[in-house]
Amino acid sequence: MTSVFIDELDASTYAAYAATPGSTLIIPTGATEQHGPHMPLGVDAMLSKDIAAAVAQKLGALVAPGFSYGYKSQPRSGGGNHRTGTTSLGATALMGLTEDVVSSFMTQGFENIVVLNGHFENYQFLYEGIDNATAKMRSAGSRARAVLLSYWDFVDDDTLAKVFPEGFLGWDIEHGGVLETSLMLLLRPHLVDMSRVENHPPATLTAYDIFPEDPARTPDSGCLSSAAGATAERGQLLLDAITGSIAHCLRGELAQPSVLT
Repeated sequence: MTSVFIDELDASTYAAYAATPGSTLIIPTGATEQHGPHMPLGVDAMLSKDIAAAVAQKLGALVAPGFSYGYKSQPRSGGGNHRTGTTSLGATALMGLTEDVVSSFMTQGFENIVVLNGHFENYQFLYEGIDNATAKMRSAGSRARAVLLSYWDFVDDDTLAKVFPEGFLGWDIEHGGVLETSLMLLLRPHLVDMSRVENHPPATLTAYDIFPEDPARTPDSGCLSSAAGATAERGQLLLDAITGSIAHCLRGELAQPSVLT
C-alpha cells in the first residue's frame, strides 16, 4: 500500500486490506484545545495521528481519519473548557461518534480496531462508545474486537528519568509541558515557537472541581507546567518508548484468539 492512512487509499485497495485475516485499523483521537502560546490548538489530534502512523507501520495496520474534537477540557488536566480556542464535544456526542465509527469499521470487515487516545478527558466516553459498539456487533455474530489506549500510559520509568532528569512531577500537570512540546518539536517542529514558552512553576491543583470554572486557578499561559526543558531529542526518546511498547502490546494482544461471548 502507498500509505497507512485510509483517506489516502482508493476504495478497492482499502477493501482488500479490510478483508485480510488480522486486519487492524487504528483510530486516533484528540481534541481542539489551547496548548499555551507556543503550540497550536491541534496538538492532541496531531500527536495521536503521528503516533498511530508510527505504530501502524510497525504492525502493518492502517490509520483512520482522527477525531479532532474531544470531551471538555478540565482545569485539573487541560487548563479548562473556558479558554478561548478550546472547542469541545459533550459526552453524548463523543460516545455516539465513537460507537458509530467503530461499528462501521467492524461492519466493513476489520477484525481489530485500536482507538489511540491523545486527550486525557476523552477516555471514559471513548470506553462507553467502544463497549456499546462491540456489544452490538457481537450480538450480530461479529468476532471483531477493539483495544482502547492512551499513548502516555506507555512511557516507562527509565524514559521518564531521561526526559525529566530533575524528577517527574506527574501526568496531571503535563498539559502543554515538556512531554507534548518535545514530541511536537520532533514530529512537527514548524508549529512550535520555543521563544514563546512561559517558564512558570507547575500549577497547584486542588483535589476537587469547582463550577463555574475559575480561570485564576490555573496559570495564565494555559499550560499546567513549563515546557522550557522540551527538546526534539527528548521527543525521540518518548516516541521510541511509546510506539515500541504499544506495538509490542498489540502484537501480543491481537495474536490471542477472539472469544465470542
